[in-house]
Amino acid sequence: MEFNDILSGARNDSGSATIPAGWTQGRATFGGLAAALLYQPIESTLEAVTQGTIVDTPLRSLTFSFVAPAAAGELATRTQVLRAGRSAVQIEAHAAQGDQVVTAALASFGKPRESAAAVSPEPAPQFKAPDQCEALPYIEGLMPEFSQHFDYRLAAGALPFTGSTDTHLGGWIRFKKPAGPITTGHLLALIDAWPPAILSQLKTLAAASSLTWTLELTPAAHRAKAEASAASAESNESNDWWQYQAEVEQSEDGYAVIRARLWNANGELIAFSRQTVTVFG
Repeated sequence: MEFNDILSGARNDSGSATIPAGWTQGRATFGGLAAALLYQPIESTLEAVTQGTIVDTPLRSLTFSFVAPAAAGELATRTQVLRAGRSAVQIEAHAAQGDQVVTAALASFGKPRESAAAVSPEPAPQFKAPDQCEALPYIEGLMPEFSQHFDYRLAAGALPFTGSTDTHLGGWIRFKKPAGPITTGHLLALIDAWPPAILSQLKTLAAASSLTWTLELTPAAHRAKAEASAASAESNESNDWWQYQAEVEQSEDGYAVIRARLWNANGELIAFSRQTVTVFG
């Protein structure tokens, strides 16, 4: 099933979504997809709160807790508006399978406001062009199943399980098949699709999974989504490259703290990411 179809199935009022086969990461569903599926009812709830004017109240911060592995199949979702003020809206959401919550989220939306404070982000890394970088092939049984849906080009750091001392990992990424107009759900998948940078330091195969994940979107993200939607209105396709770089900030006791950033093809910073990753090796 294509990514757009998966997201569309979750944007309904039934309180349910379906995780299809082909998107696993070990014994669990790919975290970027699990997050994207839970974000769909969050955005639908925001539309109801703002009476369809969500563009005026963009997403600022999104935090996920991956409580238990999500398997392919039915997913029950629930949202609750914690507060809807004049400027900010905060929404909580849970996704469950049976009696077990598998993913929890807290989303914060905020209208723009005038401010004298302005800090420009660091520029995008100077990577070689995608066609000059090493393409990572999909090897069944060795790479996570979900990674077959993405095109990776390694530009910084080392491959997983190579015993590298480099704490950075980065390169270019895009969906293998055109993804249609880019939404927040697409961005969640793109920024989470790379392997945890800590795996490059291991010398033998081992599993890793996200425990918590916080994502902040920049104003450029909202502009990029609007531009991508307008540009793909005729063909309904978008296959741009996105630039990614992660850094392991600390690791001990089987947990790693990893920060990452995502830029669009024009070098505009789109998102900040910070994850606590459990390392089983």
